[in-house]
Amino acid sequence: MQVSRKICWYFVGLLLASSFLYKPAFPQTANVNEEPTAILRNAMMAACSQNAEDFGQVLTTRNAAAFARMTPAAKATFLKRFVLLDQPGEPHSQSSSNETYVIGCANETVTTQIQIGKPEIRDNLAYIPFDIKEASDTTGENSRHATIGMVRENGQWKLLSLGLLLLDLPSLEEEWDKAEIAVNEKSAITCMKEIADAVETYRKRYTRLPDTLAVMGPPPQGPPKADKAGLLGEDLSNGRKNGYIFRYVIVGANTSGAPAKYELAAIPAGYGRSGTRSFFRDSIGVLHAADRQGAVGSTTDPKLE
Repeated sequence: MQVSRKICWYFVGLLLASSFLYKPAFPQTANVNEEPTAILRNAMMAACSQNAEDFGQVLTTRNAAAFARMTPAAKATFLKRFVLLDQPGEPHSQSSSNETYVIGCANETVTTQIQIGKPEIRDNLAYIPFDIKEASDTTGENSRHATIGMVRENGQWKLLSLGLLLLDLPSLEEEWDKAEIAVNEKSAITCMKEIADAVETYRKRYTRLPDTLAVMGPPPQGPPKADKAGLLGEDLSNGRKNGYIFRYVIVGANTSGAPAKYELAAIPAGYGRSGTRSFFRDSIGVLHAADRQGAVGSTTDPKLE
């Protein structure tokens, strides 16, 4: 699905700035004499295909370390915004004139086009102009222009700034984490409800509770059955989704019929990074939530309205 132009162009400056905070340090085999425009081209192409590993190799040492600490979801979100696409694309590049490149990033619904201009090099600094737009924008009416600063670190060019804004990814880590935590916690609540619905469907279909989350997962082939009921996706049936770990426990000895009871829990996979609150669904279906420092919640936690 194409990201709306309004939203894209409103945020593009911010998004590009953030992205440059992620400066990839060149692969070990990189040519130390490679032009800064080629390095920027590599970064754009890695962002297009959402190759976080390659993108992380082009950042300064400090920013690369911060980028490596980011969760996979945060990295993916950043790389999507970098090329104005909401899903991975196929990158392609062609040389234009002297030290310049035109990069296309295409998925099933849209293509963005990035034109990298000729750099101005001053000792260990380089300034590179570039334009980014949707390929369908033939007039360039919604094209966005910016200048990227690069610095030579250990003989290799690394991303340094967007215009006058120096890139300092570590200082943005807390903001990124807060944003992702809010999304992950909302997702965890939705997942708890999804699991509870799946358990009740399983109970009605097989007149007993499922033994584990795994038995509600998708069947490898053929129709659903008791040991692979097809009621949950692969991620939830494996007990992990969007930064949270999910646990399912049968309460008491009775597993058959309506009286059988169970409890559900969701805890952050990475406390403080992927989430802070733990969620607990008790045996009568009441949902509780509290900051448990990464531990499992309980019925003593406040009820979640």
